[in-house]
Amino acid sequence: MTNRIIIIGNGIAGITAVKAIREVDKESEVFIFGEEKFYPYNRIKLSKNLFDELSEDNTLLLKKSWYEENKVNIYVSKKVTKINIENKEVVLCDKSILKYDKLLLANGARNNKPPVEGIEKAGVFNLRTLQDAWDIKSKIKKGESVINIGGGIQGLETAWNLNQHGINVSIVEIQSRLMPNQLDEKASKILQDSVEKFGINIYLNTRVNKIAGNNEVEGVVTSSDEFIHCNKVIYSAGIKPNIEMFEDTPIKCEKGIVINEKMETNIADIYAAGDVAELDNFVPGLWNISIGQGKVAGYNMVGKDSTYKHIVPVTTLNAFKLSLFSMGCVDENNATNVLVEDNDEGQYMKVFVRDRKIVGAIVIGDTKRSPILKSAIEKEISLEAIDLSKISVTELLNNIQSKK
Repeated sequence: MTNRIIIIGNGIAGITAVKAIREVDKESEVFIFGEEKFYPYNRIKLSKNLFDELSEDNTLLLKKSWYEENKVNIYVSKKVTKINIENKEVVLCDKSILKYDKLLLANGARNNKPPVEGIEKAGVFNLRTLQDAWDIKSKIKKGESVINIGGGIQGLETAWNLNQHGINVSIVEIQSRLMPNQLDEKASKILQDSVEKFGINIYLNTRVNKIAGNNEVEGVVTSSDEFIHCNKVIYSAGIKPNIEMFEDTPIKCEKGIVINEKMETNIADIYAAGDVAELDNFVPGLWNISIGQGKVAGYNMVGKDSTYKHIVPVTTLNAFKLSLFSMGCVDENNATNVLVEDNDEGQYMKVFVRDRKIVGAIVIGDTKRSPILKSAIEKEISLEAIDLSKISVTELLNNIQSKK
């Protein structure tokens, strides 16, 4: 018996689910509905390659022909507006109704809009979609000044691309340092110094209260009443899961759609994955986690039992003539041993150990050996036989590598 599977959302979680479904089941009907006018594309490229040739075709996750070859019905510019759980139906924006046997909610998230006066002005941008990237590229000109609200990975990558194209950039960050969840204080300072060497001003412990200007942006007013001149504003202040459509349904939502480790919601035959989903009170908003969740959801929807194994979050940055890798828990208070190695050439490595296993790592500089740390964390390799009081990070990496 073939099923009809409907997937709401055509981001990486939804597309990974489709691939998993077709690995196991070649016959069930599969429908994917996406709000954007584009076929599924790689969002990671948007901030990394902002001023490169960002066309739909060179950002695609899969060739357009793949969907027809694999009997997948994909619809763009087609929003699902309502779910009728009792009748197992979805209602589309054109009022048409489609029944489902299994339903995957993978409609992602949107960028948080900071509570800032003037945030709706022309000249204020955020970077979430391919159209957003095109707008930024076409409307921000060389020689202009831009305020980036938010100093996370997307904000930093965007600032780097703008800087390299002759645009004056300042970063306003509400936290006391850059990337405090991924870096320790020393690593944050190394990163800050690298950013500032390119003429980028960084305002820490600072909130934007107002975007000033009448018909166009003229600057921002900060929480300390400082006026900073700019022509444009870009905000990168976290994400908000798109759960509004489900709030008048029995589907349990808190920060996101609440799921278990099989990606099941509290409603039979309805699954969720990716940026819209909340597992163990956490909405990660990370690409590699969306891939893992999408795969598990796809398998379970077609009867291949699969359980999500928690993926350790990884952050990488290649900008400002600096390479950075961070993974796992990088809090000394949650570690029993900490190994540190650095030099005058900008290399900095810090490894966090708990219960004789590596639980986190920071590498700045030469990150070529970071896959060794990644593997050790993911595989929970035991360091039982190693005297951690008498070993450097490099020696630890050599030891781990020799045992592979």
